[in-house]
Amino acid sequence: MTIRLGVAGLGYWGPNLARNFAALPGCELTWCCDASEASRERHARAFPSARFTGELEDLLGDPELDAVVLATPVPTHAPLAERVLRAGKHCFVEKPLAQSVADAERAVAAAAESGRVLMVGHLLEYHPGVAKLKEIAESGELGDIHYIYSNRLNLGKLRADENALWSLGAHDVSVVLHLADEEPFELDARGESYTQPGIEDVVFGYLRFPSGLAAHLHLSWLDPHKERRFTVVGSKRMATFDDMDIERKVTIYDKGFDEDSGSYGEYITRSGDIWSPRIPNREPLRIECEHFVECVRNGRTPLSDGASGLRVVRVLEGLQARLDASRREQGAAI
Repeated sequence: MTIRLGVAGLGYWGPNLARNFAALPGCELTWCCDASEASRERHARAFPSARFTGELEDLLGDPELDAVVLATPVPTHAPLAERVLRAGKHCFVEKPLAQSVADAERAVAAAAESGRVLMVGHLLEYHPGVAKLKEIAESGELGDIHYIYSNRLNLGKLRADENALWSLGAHDVSVVLHLADEEPFELDARGESYTQPGIEDVVFGYLRFPSGLAAHLHLSWLDPHKERRFTVVGSKRMATFDDMDIERKVTIYDKGFDEDSGSYGEYITRSGDIWSPRIPNREPLRIECEHFVECVRNGRTPLSDGASGLRVVRVLEGLQARLDASRREQGAAI
């Protein structure tokens, strides 16, 4: 069964999605859509078998099209996903699913009512290194998981339409929720706007879970270091996923505290071996695209389905509320 797809949005990320879907066996890229004529002309040669249009309705009105892939600006994600689903097409939408919980809920409801697949492009959940980290954590090798922290830092592009939380945090929140396998009941966030008033360049987020697990996020596009790292600290061992390390994506540290057998209630530091398991060298985007096609073909629920995307938006919205409250408190104190 050939799955026929269309990609809407040919800006920064859309062409990468189109390239991967076009190369998948049993998948046919039949449409490319972008409002910009220049973008359409620029990519027409790369996808000669696809029809190009500036109107999403052309895709939705094609009875032979199975699915639409949305790589459009973030504010359009939820409303366009809802349109795609209600037109009877399966939908892959880039992260985040929405800018509000209410919009995300409407998209999830549209998927349920239409009986179509809704998948959110939380790419890191498909990274072989993150999959290995999840496997290690679930195996009990690290013991009870105490806390997780992430660093997503760079001297990056300043954005005028979103802060560091929404620009960078969707990645890390999705992975933390994936590793924790539960939703937080307590959220807090602090941030600072150094280059543009009201738009946080750096954000520190805190999540606390019912199991006792805690998580901390450090997000910044105003930093001398380029880091994309997750650290999981357990009662027995600790592990990291470092996306910037070419050779050692995942590292396990046999470090912790052991109870001193010669005394009561005292602990001694243990520092043992450090090792890195082999991680398959596969492009996460290719794995993600394959997963979507498989879910469409077999009616499976995606790993990053609509409900997963909604959970991420719920956390982002909660952290944003705490940022807003902190800003108001600072203003009242001045």
